[in-house]
Amino acid sequence: MRDRRITPATSRIAHESLRGIVDAPAFTKGDARQVSAPLVDLLAQPQGGRDRQLVMGDGFTVIDRDSHYAFGMSAKDGYCGWVPRETLEPALPQTHWLAVPASHLYPEPRVQSRPIAALTMGARLTVIGEQGQWAETTKGFIWADHLRALDAWMADPVAVAERFLGTPYVWGGNSRDGIDCSGLVQIAQLACGRPCPGDSDLQQSLGHEVEGPLQRGDLLFWKGHVAMAMDERRIIHATGAFMATVIEDTEVALQRIEAAGYPLLSQRRP
Repeated sequence: MRDRRITPATSRIAHESLRGIVDAPAFTKGDARQVSAPLVDLLAQPQGGRDRQLVMGDGFTVIDRDSHYAFGMSAKDGYCGWVPRETLEPALPQTHWLAVPASHLYPEPRVQSRPIAALTMGARLTVIGEQGQWAETTKGFIWADHLRALDAWMADPVAVAERFLGTPYVWGGNSRDGIDCSGLVQIAQLACGRPCPGDSDLQQSLGHEVEGPLQRGDLLFWKGHVAMAMDERRIIHATGAFMATVIEDTEVALQRIEAAGYPLLSQRRP
């Protein structure tokens, strides 16, 4: 059975890439859209549970629809699911991404104005002009220093993850408002221009397995959980054990998690 999370198909129709691989009544190339809302849950089923979250500007190929929801595939990681149709808009050429954990869009280039949207790292925008220290986008004004060009990536995923210290833990979360273990790893990797799947079991495909002392950036995997090594002695992860993104002593964490019935499965180096 194919993994529904990365299989762009419903019972009615499948993406063209699956022709000859799955049986489907019809196939489609899909419709290119992007997320228009600041943050939207990617659902397993219409009105179902959250699998992941998408942020403003994320590309989304629509494959199927019902009266209120659209089924499709996220461009950043291939994750499939349903989103409310009103949270999508036609895809536009994008120029920049939000390179800080959180920022706001404003209706005018003035800090005293009331923000119109709160954005999280990774949001993609189309800059159409500048006014002083502000960038004018198709969505509003944002502080220009918070943006980077789409090909200007960060260099250290661990440093990115550290910027989310204290972020509340939310299952399936991908934002500064709430994030989970795999969401933290993904946002850190994507900010450095590195492809990264959405869930921890899928992230075990990253890099290669290693043994011995931890190096900065190594990933540690348990069943249903992933953490990132800061150095030989410390890890950073978003964990339900503390309901936040925290730094822990590696040995303490290993013992705590194994005592709960989850031994370490692997150590990988992206």
